[in-house]
Amino acid sequence: METAEIRRRFLDHFERNGHTVVPSASLISPDPSVLFTIAGMVPFIPYLTGQQAAPYPRATSVQKCIRTSDIEEVGKTTRHGTFFQMNGNFSFGDYFKEGAVELAWELVTGSQDDGGYGFDPDRLWISVFHTDDEAFEVWKKVAGVPEERIQRMGLHDEENYWSTGQPGPAGPSSEIFYDRGPEYGPDGGPAVDKGGDRFLEIWNLVFMQYERGVSTGPGKNDFEILGDLPAKNIDTGMGMERVSYLLQGVDNMYEIDQVFPVIKQASELSGKRYGANHEDDVRMRVVGDHIRSSLMLIGDGVTPSNEGRGYVLRRLLRRSVRAMRLLGVDDRTLPELLPVSRDAMKSAYPELETDFTRISSVAYAEEDAFRKTLRTGTQIFDLAADETKQAGRPTLAGDTAFKLHDTYGFPIDITLEMAAEKGLSVDADEFRRLMTEQRERAKADAKSKKVGHADMSAYRELRDAGVTPFTGYEELSTDTRVRGLVRDGVAVLVAQEGDTVELVLDRTPFYAESGGQDSDAGIITADGSELEVLDVQRPIKGLIVHRVRVRSGELVSGQDVLAQVDPEWRIGACQAHSGTHVVHAALREVLGPQALQSGSYNKPGYLRLDFAWGQALGPETRSEVEEAANLGIRRNLPVSATYMPLERAKEIGALALFGETYDEDVRVVEMGGEWSRELCGGTHVARSSQIGLVTLTGESSVGAGSRRVEAFVGIEGFRYLAKERTLVSQLADTLNVQPEQLPERISRLVAQVREAEKKLAQLQRAALGTKAAELTGSAKDVLGVRFVAYEAPAGSSTEDLRNLVLDVRGKLGEQQPATVAVTAVGDNGRPTVVIATNQEARNRGLKAGELVKTAAQTLGGGGGGKDDVAQGGGSDPSKVTEALGRVEHLVGETITRGS
Repeated sequence: METAEIRRRFLDHFERNGHTVVPSASLISPDPSVLFTIAGMVPFIPYLTGQQAAPYPRATSVQKCIRTSDIEEVGKTTRHGTFFQMNGNFSFGDYFKEGAVELAWELVTGSQDDGGYGFDPDRLWISVFHTDDEAFEVWKKVAGVPEERIQRMGLHDEENYWSTGQPGPAGPSSEIFYDRGPEYGPDGGPAVDKGGDRFLEIWNLVFMQYERGVSTGPGKNDFEILGDLPAKNIDTGMGMERVSYLLQGVDNMYEIDQVFPVIKQASELSGKRYGANHEDDVRMRVVGDHIRSSLMLIGDGVTPSNEGRGYVLRRLLRRSVRAMRLLGVDDRTLPELLPVSRDAMKSAYPELETDFTRISSVAYAEEDAFRKTLRTGTQIFDLAADETKQAGRPTLAGDTAFKLHDTYGFPIDITLEMAAEKGLSVDADEFRRLMTEQRERAKADAKSKKVGHADMSAYRELRDAGVTPFTGYEELSTDTRVRGLVRDGVAVLVAQEGDTVELVLDRTPFYAESGGQDSDAGIITADGSELEVLDVQRPIKGLIVHRVRVRSGELVSGQDVLAQVDPEWRIGACQAHSGTHVVHAALREVLGPQALQSGSYNKPGYLRLDFAWGQALGPETRSEVEEAANLGIRRNLPVSATYMPLERAKEIGALALFGETYDEDVRVVEMGGEWSRELCGGTHVARSSQIGLVTLTGESSVGAGSRRVEAFVGIEGFRYLAKERTLVSQLADTLNVQPEQLPERISRLVAQVREAEKKLAQLQRAALGTKAAELTGSAKDVLGVRFVAYEAPAGSSTEDLRNLVLDVRGKLGEQQPATVAVTAVGDNGRPTVVIATNQEARNRGLKAGELVKTAAQTLGGGGGGKDDVAQGGGSDPSKVTEALGRVEHLVGETITRGS
């Protein structure tokens, strides 16, 4: 039975039994604290936990999921994968244990001819929580499972008790296991088979029935039960891939129909037969899993980067490429593998075929970038690994691993793999420390701006009073009331003058930052008090929170207030957001429909837009896009916003932002009908001409297969052009030419400067050439070693320094006495040092590579090379004289030790 058919039967079964079929949410988690959707229940958390009323009593879905915590085990076991699909059915206060068991058993054991899976009931085992007598009896009564095949599990077996780890809903669970037979492990049921190789769990039924209190011990399941929940819920999860490999008669999830075609292709490309060699098999399974995961992630709008989700995608793609290289394939492989994965997955996810041009361009660009990285980074790694082994150390330094990651884009797991191949470990603790320092620096500004606390209980209590209606589409000023105040995550009753607090209103005209649009600015006033609105966010779905500073007076919870958006700010925000839609439409008009938006940010006067494209836009193309955007503005197109079901919006071609989570009813913003039609909750102008002007100011790469354009909008666009006009006028006056003559005049001046620099370099080289003879006559004696040190003039190149030390060494000779020649230059903030030694010096233990490290470290950098000549550099040019002195001192120390 194909995986797509298993999926269809699951959804059909529950739809026939009164469940609403809910499409899979994006792999990008709606919870900003989690990178990916990791379980089928994630989109339903607000309903399961009671934060929101469920829009239906029963639901079912097949949810796309990504988990990377066990990425090192991928390919090694039968069941560890990064991408997987979780089939689920959910009851929100409707049926409970008996209904869940009955529905699950009917599907699992039902005849394949009647739409079931046809599992043999005699090979199915059940686990229940050790005190859950009700579930035990339900399995006996409803499913007819013999008592000996129903096993009770204890509290600390997390497989049979569910909770969030925080106060809230909790409850026991019950799992269905399939017995694969004695050849896979010991008899005695899942309680005996701890590895899960014989008794394979295929479905977990969670019975949410209790309200849990605070922790009473160190474990996740150490807590006090406060009582029964007012509404009991069902949350189940069936592992699609596990069911697939059981029904398809294969040994593991990598050999199912949605994965194995990629393994087969990898086998053909490498000439390695799958099943012949364990290490090769693991590599092929890694490729099969990671290619599929990458396909699905890019399909949901993730692009490679060095942070967050993008970093996970980059790891997956690069691990795939490296696995193919270890299988002996040095050529590009993704163009051979990715289409195979698409064809295996498209029956379940047809959008992969529709969007494959964009998906493939992102993946192929990343492979090309990584192939270049491998060439450069491998040389750096090999040098560091060889030095580590020569020094007799078993561990590669953590800062080397960090440099490989930060500078050359090596995921740490690839560095670990390469180190292991050379018999080395890696100082992973030091690597993680450096990574943490970097992330903390990067996040500091963002953290200071956003609303967010580990404890969200204060916000949840405010959300329990209802959603915050947004009135800003219709008005900029709203009479409202203070629902609550929060300071540092704790509810407070009063805010005094000078305080900065978070404020929730009963309704608000202030737009909360979302969909790429920055939040509104303005003021909130009450009797004798005025508050400046600094930021507006949605920490919980449906709740709008204002961060405010009390300028004067005092604010009390429950007080009536007037919320007023700054009208100039809102006009600019509308222009910028509508301008973003215009630029997106212009990009698609000029480049084609594959130039889809993947992200955006806009605020009054400014916009940036990320889109799928694999190469830089030339000046002519940029001008064409800019003209298309402004022509759209000039056409004075009507702008409208309409609410409609999500499926209807997709039918009419409304574009959705990749990775964004949408409700069942969505807001569609149109400009001129089909010219621009997007799902959007932002604020907009009434007609395109009100945008005024769009001026593109930059275009750059933001990752493989992804570009970014930036623009000024409206009055800011005019000011930008006026500033450029002034600059052109000043240059024309300075050079005494007409503005249209500037390009030719500046080109001529640049050519003259380059010629002058060339002549100057020639003169410097000639001067250095004559300097060699002078230096040989002034060599210093350091314990019998002729030592020559010279601080070259600024502007000397590394090649000049190298030629000089070799010339000095040549004039002094390779034989006795020993000679060390050192040159250094401190230029443009990047000092350089070059050292050469003759044969006799090397015989006495003076090696250029070791000497240059001391000099480079003094300069705040590093270096290396061969024993006869080496070079290095640093960041502190003021230390050049000190570096030369350190080398002289080390020469003396080395000779002393040798004698």
